Amino acid sequence: MITTTKIKQTTISKAISLSGVGLHTGKDVKLTFKPAIADNGYTFTRVDLDGSPIIEANINFVTSTQRGTVLEKNGVAIQTCEHVLAALVGLEIDNINIELNSSEPPIMDGSSKYFVEALENAGLANLQHFRKEYVVKEVITYKDDKSGSEITIIPSDHYEVTTMVDFGTKILGTQNATLNNLKDFKTNISNSRTFSFLHEIEMLLNEGLIKGGDLNNAIVYVDKELSESTMAKLKIAFNKDDIKVKSNGILNNLTLHYPNEAARHKLLDVIGDLALSGIRLRGKVIANKPGHFVNTKFAKKLSDIIKIERKNNVPIIDFSKEPVMDTNKIMEVLPHRPPFLFVDKIHELSSSKVIGIKNVTINESFFQGHFPGFPVMPGVLIVEAMAQIGGILVLNTLENPENYLTFFAKIDKVRFKNKVFPGDTIIFKCTLITPIRRGICHMQGYAYVNGKLCAEAELMAQITKVK
Repeated sequence: MITTTKIKQTTISKAISLSGVGLHTGKDVKLTFKPAIADNGYTFTRVDLDGSPIIEANINFVTSTQRGTVLEKNGVAIQTCEHVLAALVGLEIDNINIELNSSEPPIMDGSSKYFVEALENAGLANLQHFRKEYVVKEVITYKDDKSGSEITIIPSDHYEVTTMVDFGTKILGTQNATLNNLKDFKTNISNSRTFSFLHEIEMLLNEGLIKGGDLNNAIVYVDKELSESTMAKLKIAFNKDDIKVKSNGILNNLTLHYPNEAARHKLLDVIGDLALSGIRLRGKVIANKPGHFVNTKFAKKLSDIIKIERKNNVPIIDFSKEPVMDTNKIMEVLPHRPPFLFVDKIHELSSSKVIGIKNVTINESFFQGHFPGFPVMPGVLIVEAMAQIGGILVLNTLENPENYLTFFAKIDKVRFKNKVFPGDTIIFKCTLITPIRRGICHMQGYAYVNGKLCAEAELMAQITKVK
């Protein structure tokens, strides 16, 4: 369920930059975090290319997950974006633009630590719009049968993540990590560095795909015998004269921050990759053997579910509570009367939004002829009911609503999605598209039945004084 919280969206107070080297490109790169407006989300800008193209942090732009998560839009790529995104989510920053003069953010020490520090130095700023969240109401799962990797999200009061890592190697063993609250991200997760196995490092070196790595930005687990030829390659690649295997099975010149640092880094990656779903999450993520492939597949599944819910966006009504307006109060505002009154109750009413219902019964007069043997509510009457709900929204802004009427000026973009039958309850939602000016009101209306969108339309009406 998508909900609007009472918490204001955030960005940063000022621009701030940091520089480093891309892990896979080996190129020097400057990254600049810049403030962004509400509802911007996370966007990357390639300032080194003509026109400074923008790539949104969107799951639909993921093109590769082999050595990090890669985004690409119109031929323009952003590589290894997950550590930056994890820092933003971990600090609960909602909107930001990330400028880069290369395709890959700097690897720094292989964690999110330096991004977190830079963002904190920039300071957070509140925006006027409220934060939206996707509140998990049922279990959602994605499993990759080939690898056995699986990610599940279940209902929870807040966003939390647990990762379980098992690569089938004695040197790393089985590790678990848990983040119970995003407030602990900086302290417990952000400095967890990326890791790799020696056989993977050899492959990447042979393919020329790890040009910016060194022993300070990647934990290397030695899962095979370290031959003289491999030792020579590593000395050149990492610019080190002395490379040894420590007693805990990792290469020297690096000390683990935590015994389970690998699991914590996988948790960091999960947070960064799931940011691509495009909305804050409220639920508990349980990730078994996560990796960028399964992370992004799960993010895509979430995104598709959220897209459907955004499209439907069915208002949640607590029918146990007293309505804002019952039929009698509605008739004090609207001039309509049965059998042409198509509003039963109003459950929410503000200066810009109204939510109301119509209980459809077999006794409706129009069912006598529409259609015998197959009673279905005429679409034109669904729109009429929507307009009456909108009329309540508009007339509610006036001091003496009984002295005014609203008349259709235009109906646009009308679409019917699902049929309405006797016994159905239609939930209507109307919101102002623009503020009311000179007696003209422009509204977006939606009608929902059985949890699905059944009709939508843009309505324009003229307010006329009749008394």
